[in-house]
Amino acid sequence: MKMKYEVLTIAREYGSGGAEIARVIAASLGWKLLDNALIAEISKRAKVPAREAADVDELVDPWVHRLTRPLWGRGGDGFSAIAPVDLFDAGAAAGLADQIIKETYRAGRCVIVGRGAQCVLQGKEGVFHAFVYASWADRVRRLQSRLAPGTNVEEALRSMDAERLGYVRFHYGKNRLDPHLYDLMINSKIRPEAVARLIVLAMEAV
Repeated sequence: MKMKYEVLTIAREYGSGGAEIARVIAASLGWKLLDNALIAEISKRAKVPAREAADVDELVDPWVHRLTRPLWGRGGDGFSAIAPVDLFDAGAAAGLADQIIKETYRAGRCVIVGRGAQCVLQGKEGVFHAFVYASWADRVRRLQSRLAPGTNVEEALRSMDAERLGYVRFHYGKNRLDPHLYDLMINSKIRPEAVARLIVLAMEAV
């Protein structure tokens, strides 16, 4: 039986294991995974180092930066044009991410992680939207093994939660925790492979 869906978006809480679950699903279905590959593509298109693209991934530029950005490439009077400035920042990265997500959707057979894809592709035919979450304790436990020793894990969680909420709110005017954005919201407290199977079963059941 042919699956109704050919694209899966996975939004995830930081430390929930959502990215790992996305990798398992992509491998099991033989689909393209757009996660780190998206950063690599942004780096290529913007002609910046991958590290620079990763540093602004899923972020919103500070308000002062956004306010002054239109003045870049202007003379000291704020009006006279000078040599054009090809500025790469979080806003530019988000614009490229949006474009790449739409292109990947048109190609089909892909799993897209984060970057507001649940909003970019909301209402598009053949797309299943999942949200992976976990308890605070489980998220802390996962991150303790990933982050550098001495890192304040709970502060890192709060900071990333705020950044991802802000990213979706700023670019798409949505609350990423709104259940109406998703076809399935699932707790990752069981093994990633089991969560991956449940998500695929949900996609096949509709």
